[in-house]
Amino acid sequence: MKNIPISAMIGLLFTALYFLMAIFAPLLAPYGMAEIVGDVWEPRTAEHLLGTDNIGRDLLSRMIYGGRTTIFIATAATILSFTTGSILGFFAAVSGGWVDQVMSRLVDLVMSIPTLIFALVVLSVMPVTVPVLIVVMGLLDSTRVYRLARAVAVDIEVMDYVEAARLRGEKTAWIIFREILPNALSPLVAEMGLRFIFMVLFVSTLSFLGLGVQPPEADWGGIVKENKEGIVYGIPAALLPAIAIATLAISVNLVADWVLNRTTSLKGGRG
Repeated sequence: MKNIPISAMIGLLFTALYFLMAIFAPLLAPYGMAEIVGDVWEPRTAEHLLGTDNIGRDLLSRMIYGGRTTIFIATAATILSFTTGSILGFFAAVSGGWVDQVMSRLVDLVMSIPTLIFALVVLSVMPVTVPVLIVVMGLLDSTRVYRLARAVAVDIEVMDYVEAARLRGEKTAWIIFREILPNALSPLVAEMGLRFIFMVLFVSTLSFLGLGVQPPEADWGGIVKENKEGIVYGIPAALLPAIAIATLAISVNLVADWVLNRTTSLKGGRG
């Protein structure tokens, strides 16, 4: 603990709190996710610590369940994004030639379309469910991971130990997972934190626009949308999930920066 900077400890604390809240949401929430327990936009009381929302549901319970949904979708989409993007990026770098060119130009084509617009178009013609959200978000964001993974792998691919593996007759899978991946962890770990933050913002934006998590399910972007009219009357119900999104993003970023500093010895060779 002595070697962990204060900023990283704060980030770890808040990140752990949010993830624990997501895991134990049914135990922590005082009321059901869609249970109407009071009047519209009631102020904070002992029964409702954050008040109620636009139709009388307990806002604290909505925030807890909404955090679980937001974090789950963002985590699953980030894992899908990195699994797909990293493997394809490494494969393109190791293969080279026309395989690399075709894959890279296809990725450039997808990246030329703004991600949010692409997602809105796809989701407007598909049933908006949590699995569909995860797949759409993960595959669209995997193009960014692909570019990073390929750029890192191109530099590592010319190292002596990779050439030695080729001379030993190792297969492409061995080179990717045993030679390139361990030496590409540092930038990938840092990027994973940034991609997770982007996924949180992405799903919140989609929900705010009406094509994300559908009511009565709760997520932070949807809670902002449901209660945005209350801002005019000085009701902070829409601001609380926005604050939660901001604190989660900052906390994860602090942790990612610390992990990057701890793993810099992996860059460009074996540490």
